[in-house]
Amino acid sequence: MNTTRRYFGTDGIRGTANTSPMTVEVAQKLGQAAGLHFRRGSHRHRVVVGKDTRLSGYMIECALVAGFLSAGMDVTLVGPMPTPAIAMLTRSLRADLGVMISASHNPFGDNGIKLFGPDGFKLSDREETTIEALMGADLSSRLASPSEIGRASRLNDAAGRYVEHAKASFPRGRRLDGLKIVIDCAHGAAYRVAPTALWELGADVIRLGCTPDGVNINEGCGSTHPESLCEAVVAHGADLGIALDGDADRMLLADETGRLIDGDQIIGLIARSWAAQNRLATSSVVTTVMSNMGLERFLSSLKLNLVRTAVGDRYVVERMREDGANLGGEQSGHVVLSDFATTGDGLVAALQVLAVLIEDGRPASEVCSVFTPFPQKLKNIRFSGPSPLKLPDVEAARDAIVARLGDSGRLVLRESGTEPLVRVMVEAEDAAIVDAAVDDMCAAIQNTRVPA
Repeated sequence: MNTTRRYFGTDGIRGTANTSPMTVEVAQKLGQAAGLHFRRGSHRHRVVVGKDTRLSGYMIECALVAGFLSAGMDVTLVGPMPTPAIAMLTRSLRADLGVMISASHNPFGDNGIKLFGPDGFKLSDREETTIEALMGADLSSRLASPSEIGRASRLNDAAGRYVEHAKASFPRGRRLDGLKIVIDCAHGAAYRVAPTALWELGADVIRLGCTPDGVNINEGCGSTHPESLCEAVVAHGADLGIALDGDADRMLLADETGRLIDGDQIIGLIARSWAAQNRLATSSVVTTVMSNMGLERFLSSLKLNLVRTAVGDRYVVERMREDGANLGGEQSGHVVLSDFATTGDGLVAALQVLAVLIEDGRPASEVCSVFTPFPQKLKNIRFSGPSPLKLPDVEAARDAIVARLGDSGRLVLRESGTEPLVRVMVEAEDAAIVDAAVDDMCAAIQNTRVPA
């Protein structure tokens, strides 16, 4: 992330609603700046605007729409829809820009704005920096004349379009008949479309987190709080549970015993299935530095390479595009399947897992545990002042721990992008080694003083 930027972070603009930067004023400026930036040519320009179910979405949506209209862009409103649906609709409708109003897995009081280019991919750092510069400029002379102001309309069949898109990712001729599935939509953007797609494919669907009221999104539910899902799967005797986050671009699963299945296991399962069907575009699968070494060894046994990026699905997608890979994701549940989507899509990824379950014929507890994960521990250390990561004592401690772990373990140090925190992650084959390494690294950071 470019730390000199005022508004954009690692995934668009995000913050507490009605406080900077998530204000009406900033949203309107963003609409004007992004609208002018993407006005290229003499055709009628269009932007697709979707949102999740947060109360503040109404406010941000209205301000954005006003900005886009004043820049001469027509606006197509689709209401509450998953982030991957906005990316898909941007391409499908030949729009010049797509906008998703969501703070993903954050509490309801937060909100955010994500931008997608006409190709359906998130904007590059360069484009975001250009838009941010326009937000700080006087645009009055560049806004639309009275006769060129944009028009706003609503796309009434947006949900149906996305449901059909998701169903098309499921193997032709296959059905979910006979399967009982619990779906937790986190009272978020997928509360209508995800259960509908599963039901239309034949599943017996038990719905959780599908009654949004504007303030209950992600509250004790969804992929950030999967406990209710796990309990419901067991209580209903379901075959599988699916937990989405607020904007449905990531998901976790629960097998029939209520055991949670994370993104690494899901990626491994799809990789094995697609490799057997010759569906992998390359011999590489892209994940982040947080993915478990157990996944790396499992992929190696399939003669596949694991390529690691910085944390964030955006960086995974960028590397996938560079390498031509069609499978990637994060341990947290972002799974990117570029044959079907330009960003993480929780519903589409879940359908790929369900396809494997149907093909295999065994319960999820036997099919979805494709590798034994290495013990892994993450601890956050708060600091004040400049980052401690480049101080000599900390670097020396890091080098010593890396040498101690050798090829049988990993140490990952990274700063939070939003708080003065250093995240310390260690994994190794032996849990005792992991605990000791984390404690030693955290002590080195805490005991270090900035040189005078």
